[in-house]
Formats: sequence, structure tokens, C-alpha cells
Amino acid sequence: MRKQRIDGQETPYWALGPFKVRLPFVHYRFEWPDYFQGLLMCAVDLAAIPLMTDLLGMPFEVALAVAMLNGLFYLLHHLLGDPVVPGWITPAIPLLMAYCASFPEGPERVHALVSFQLMLGLFSMFIGATGLAHKVVQLIPQAIKSGVIVGAGIAAVIAVFKTGGRFDSYPVTISVAVGIAFYVIFSRHFARLKAQSRLFGLVGKLGIFPIVALAIIVAPLAGEAPWPDIKWGISSPDFATLWREYTVFGLGLPPLSMFLSAIPTVLAAYIVLFGDILQSRAILEEADQARPDEKVEYSPDRAHLIFGGRNAAMSILGPDVTMCGPLWAAMHVVIVERFTQGKKAMDSLFGGAGSFR
Repeated sequence: MRKQRIDGQETPYWALGPFKVRLPFVHYRFEWPDYFQGLLMCAVDLAAIPLMTDLLGMPFEVALAVAMLNGLFYLLHHLLGDPVVPGWITPAIPLLMAYCASFPEGPERVHALVSFQLMLGLFSMFIGATGLAHKVVQLIPQAIKSGVIVGAGIAAVIAVFKTGGRFDSYPVTISVAVGIAFYVIFSRHFARLKAQSRLFGLVGKLGIFPIVALAIIVAPLAGEAPWPDIKWGISSPDFATLWREYTVFGLGLPPLSMFLSAIPTVLAAYIVLFGDILQSRAILEEADQARPDEKVEYSPDRAHLIFGGRNAAMSILGPDVTMCGPLWAAMHVVIVERFTQGKKAMDSLFGGAGSFR
């Protein structure tokens, strides 16, 4: 039987040191709309496969195994008390790929990636375990925090609309999908329609899912993409080759010089990563005002321990060029926006984030 939350308090949990363990159906309600969003949006995680095949020369099946491991570790955030939708450290991916490409393809390049990700993981865990993350967040002036948050939004828009960006390839699809997305997610008019109609209410509950499905249809109709070539079958991730040829189990630990050379890239990636921490906190603070019935505690220290542990574990089990970040900003905003619509829409933020992942 699911434990009920008392209004104004946190969703029930089991205490485990700095973590707060929450399980679906036991501590929070499973949110089917968010689950279906995640079912479709998991295709985004598979976009890491060509990055790894290009950089490391991995076969598809091996890269698929890495993507599956990364997806599995995503679950740690909501399970251990971090109320976010985690993702990649996307802005730092070109930086890491350029660093790794400076090494010859083969064991040496794999060692470069392993040493980087392990250093990033251990450094993040140290920041979280010592409580420095919480202190740094408090010490950063509000103006700088605002600049980081606004800058992240502007950077996302520029990535789409810059010359040679995605808008040049999909102008009709992006225009239609973005316009309808703003209407469905943020419009007061559509909010009234949701209250009056079960059909519109269902569309609203599904968040970005109908928008992505619409884009799949609009793009071929506009001649901007081919119709999907759907093939049914069972994927076969190759964990044996992964651990034998691309991890420390087969290649051994990188030399000390690799760890030392990775330090500047680790620090640069951490600066990007810390911006996600500030963004996570800002989005959740807005949600607190709309939903006083659930106290949502966000701890930068806990977040550091979790994503630091993910990076450290992935560096050993399956090094990943997309890295393990604390936030998937776009989907976190969508989940939080539905959460702010009230208890009927989403009982607990952990239910939304957990069901999505």
C-alpha cells in the first residue's frame, strides 16, 4: 500500500545516510503520462551511439550497451532523493570529443576517456561529500546565477536558430511543433480547454509526447525528412566486447599521465555542469510556489554524490562521451510544468520524474 503524503511535507521516503530512497507504488504514484513521454524520448539517449562509434570505433551493439548502462543509472536520481530529470552534459560533449581525438584511436583514446570520466566523477563526489556544493551555490551572487540560467536558455535557442543550425534543415517542422508546444504547455486558453474536455485533458497530461509525435508526421509531409523505416526485432547489446575491449577490465587502468592531462578538461566540464545545478534549483524554486502541498527538497550536495557516482561507475563499466549530467533541462521543465498544474495532474514531482525515467 502506497504511503500517503501529508500536505506541506515531503513525499515519504526511507532514510539512507545523505540519500532519501523512494520507490514507485510504495512512496509515490506512478504517472502514466510521464512514462509514455519517456518511452518516446528514450530515442534521444540513443543519439549517443553514433558519437561513440565515430570517436572510439565502437561497433553499434557495443555502443548500445553503453547507452543502456547510462539509462539504467539515470534511475538513481529520483530513487535516492534528487527531484530532477537527469541527462547528459551536452555543452561539454564537443570539448570532451576534441580532447579524446587528440589521442590515437584505440586503447590510448579509450584510456583518455576513462581517465577523464573517472576524474570528473571522483571530483564531483568529493565536492558533494564535503558539503562544498551547497556552500558554493549560496556564495554565488544572485546576478551571476540569473546570468547562468538565462544564458542556458539563450544558448539552447541559438543552437537551433543559428546559421547552419537545426532550423535550416527543418524550418516547417520546428515552426509548427514549437508553436503548438507553447500553446499546449503554457497557454491559458488551452488550460481552460483541458478543464472542459477529457480529450484535451489527456493531450495536456502527455506533455511533450504529442508534440514529438506530431513532428514525426509533419517532417515527412513537409519534405524535410523521410518517413520512418520501421523494423521490428530485438536489440542485442554486446556487453562482453564492451568490457573486454573498451574498459579497464580488458585494457587495464590508464597511466597516471592520462589522469594529469585530463585535469583542465575536467575543470572546464565541471563549470558547464555547475550551471545545470543552478538551473535545477531555480526551476524547482518556482514549482514550490505553485505546489505548497509537497515540500520538494533539492540538495546540491546530494546531486553531486549521485551524478559523480554515475560518472565514476560508467568510467569503469562503459565510458561514455555524453557523460552523466545532473539535468535534462528541456524535459525537467516539461515535468515541472505539469507538476505545477495541481495534485490531480501529478501527485508528486518524484512520481513524474521517476515515471519518465
